[in-house]
Amino acid sequence: MLLAVDIGNTNIAIGIFKNRELFKHWKIKSDREKTCDEYRITLFNLFQAEGVRVEEVDSMILCSVVPPLTPIFEDLGRSLLKARPLIVGPGLKTGMPILYENPAEVGADRIVVSVAAFSKYGGPVVVVDFGTATTFDAVSSKGEYLGGAIAPGIQIAAEALYLRTAKLPRIEIRKPKKAIGRNTVSSMHSGIHYGYIGLVSRIIEEIKKELGGEARVISTGGYADYIRKEIATIDHHEPFLILEGLRIIYERNQE
Repeated sequence: MLLAVDIGNTNIAIGIFKNRELFKHWKIKSDREKTCDEYRITLFNLFQAEGVRVEEVDSMILCSVVPPLTPIFEDLGRSLLKARPLIVGPGLKTGMPILYENPAEVGADRIVVSVAAFSKYGGPVVVVDFGTATTFDAVSSKGEYLGGAIAPGIQIAAEALYLRTAKLPRIEIRKPKKAIGRNTVSSMHSGIHYGYIGLVSRIIEEIKKELGGEARVISTGGYADYIRKEIATIDHHEPFLILEGLRIIYERNQE
C-alpha cells in the first residue's frame, strides 16, 4: 500500500492507497515544533485506530510547502515504514511540462493538484485550491502547467482585519443574512463573504478568458466547502485532489 502525505501550512493531509483506491485518509494539524518521534506516534495511532497494519504500507510519497517538516517526514518514512519516500520537487517526473518562468518557484502542491485535475478532466482546466492561501492554477489543453494566481485565504483575510485594526473583533467565517450589516460583526461577515466571492469569481473569469475555450474549473482545499457553492463558475469539487495527484506522480516514477 502507498502512503501519500501533503504537508500544508495549516493541515497535513494523509492518505493510504490500496490498488489505486483511496483506502483511508486523515487530516492533522501542521505543527513545526513536533519531532519525528511525536509524528511517528500520531501516525501509528491513526493506523491502529483504523486497523491499518504498518507493515502493509511499503511505499510513500511526500509533498510539502513547509520546509522544516519535510526532513521530519522523510525520516518518519524511513523509520516507521522502512520506505524511502519520494519527494515531489525538481527531478521527479510529473508528466506535466511546467511553463513557469522559474519552475523551481512553483509550490509542489500546485503541480500535484494540476496533474490530478488534468488526468481526470483533461484540459484546459483551472484548479482553485482553498487553503491557507487560495491558489488558482491553469493547465492548457496540451497538459502544460501555465501558472496562475495566489490570493490570501479567506481565514487570513478575516484575521488581517482583526490584527491590523484597533477596534475590529476576531470573527468566525460564515455567510451573513444580509449584505447590509447593521452592526460591526455582521458588516465584517458581509465584507469577507461577498468580497471573497467577488475575488474568486473575477480571477476565475480572467483566467478562463486567457485560456480560451471552455475550461473546466475544479475546487479543492479545506475552505472549499464554505465558499464553492456560492460561485457558479466552479464545475466540480474534488476534496482529495492532492492525494490523488500524489498517487499519479508516484506511479509515473515507477514505470
